[in-house]
Amino acid sequence: MNVRHDDRDDFQAWLAGEILLIGLLGASLALFVTNRHLQTEVYLPNLRLVLQTVAAFAAGIIAVLAGVRYAVEGRRLDLLLSTGFLVASASTSAFSILPALNGHPIHRPEAWAAIVGRTYSWVFIATAPFVRGRSGPRALANAIAFALIGLLAMWLVLRSAGSSLPALDPHGETPFALTSLLSALALLNLLALVGFGKRFFERREDLDRWLALGATLMLFASLHYIFTPVLATSSVSRGDFLRLLAYGLLLVGAWRAISFAVFGRAVAEERARVAREIHDGLAQYLFAVSTHATMLEQGAPPEPTIAKLKEAATAAQQEARYAILALSTAAGNATLDAALRRYIEFVTADGQLEVDVEIDPAVRLAPDEQIEVFRIVQEGLANVRKHANARRAEVEIGLRDGERFVSVRDDGAGFDGQATAAGQGLKNIRARTESIEGGFSLTSRPGVGTALEVVLRA
Repeated sequence: MNVRHDDRDDFQAWLAGEILLIGLLGASLALFVTNRHLQTEVYLPNLRLVLQTVAAFAAGIIAVLAGVRYAVEGRRLDLLLSTGFLVASASTSAFSILPALNGHPIHRPEAWAAIVGRTYSWVFIATAPFVRGRSGPRALANAIAFALIGLLAMWLVLRSAGSSLPALDPHGETPFALTSLLSALALLNLLALVGFGKRFFERREDLDRWLALGATLMLFASLHYIFTPVLATSSVSRGDFLRLLAYGLLLVGAWRAISFAVFGRAVAEERARVAREIHDGLAQYLFAVSTHATMLEQGAPPEPTIAKLKEAATAAQQEARYAILALSTAAGNATLDAALRRYIEFVTADGQLEVDVEIDPAVRLAPDEQIEVFRIVQEGLANVRKHANARRAEVEIGLRDGERFVSVRDDGAGFDGQATAAGQGLKNIRARTESIEGGFSLTSRPGVGTALEVVLRA
């Protein structure tokens, strides 16, 4: 359980804030309901068009962010969130924005379709916190296609109804069908609030907290539409501003969620790589230790066998230290600077190689870049030790003409690229560079030394 520094549980803190928010919004709603003279609607068609455009744009961004997180983690929660917010964005764009762009009044089918589309989108969003499990990559495309077909079918039905639909007359009574539809929307908002609050209590996931707050604002926006309806399609009300504020909160939560998901995937991938390297490196040295111990048991000459046994044990110990450093960097338990300097201490412990390190404190690295830069430097220095026959190497992480770069240079024997094929180490460095969208270059001449450089993405 994630506990705050003031010894209060995260859920308790969120619940206290939620109760305060509901109290304030509820008091505001009661004030406007009981004092009719305070109920105002402003005829500002251009402002309403701007608010609708911002809402559609925000819903579309949230749909994309949820879709990206679904691509990373494959959870059905994100599938439904992406589908629901995409439907909200599409219905607002098609029925509230496009018909008003030329200054024409919005007709009955479009006005009703906008409300029905908003309610339809919240069916997906309110269902999301109650689903479990994961789905394959094609499920999102299928869900979006199904939802958009349903939206199109709804539009065709409303368009065929035409003039038989109840009129949204600002000077007449509010149609019962509109009140019922807005009530259903409010119930869906309430269901989403309860669902995401329950998920946050059970899982402590940051996104659920933001979704619950957004659903709270959406709930009171719907209640404002019910109790203080604005039937003119060119007017704005308090509900419109609450709805816009809700989308702002949802955008913040979705952005934070996708950032955590991408970082989590980078950590998982790095751990998998370290596991492979332990298998390929440490396991081989331990096998050598076991082999030489068996040879001693079987009567092999003690002196050379013990020497090889000690050599294999020392190499295994060093490999284990490298793996621990890589894991601590991937998990965020050690800074890149500290991890690199500790690694270099191990590399230079036997006195065969001297390494100078220069790290510009102005250089900022993303989490995935930190992991790969550490491994690139590790791979580069390993190549220097194994192949370069060098006495001195330099590692630099700095800025040049606004570009961040990482370089590893040595004073070793160098090689001719035409005569010597690139080894697995250089191939690994190139692959790691590509994984963080960087550029890789290698300069070497026989007798002069080798310099590899990685220019990081902008």
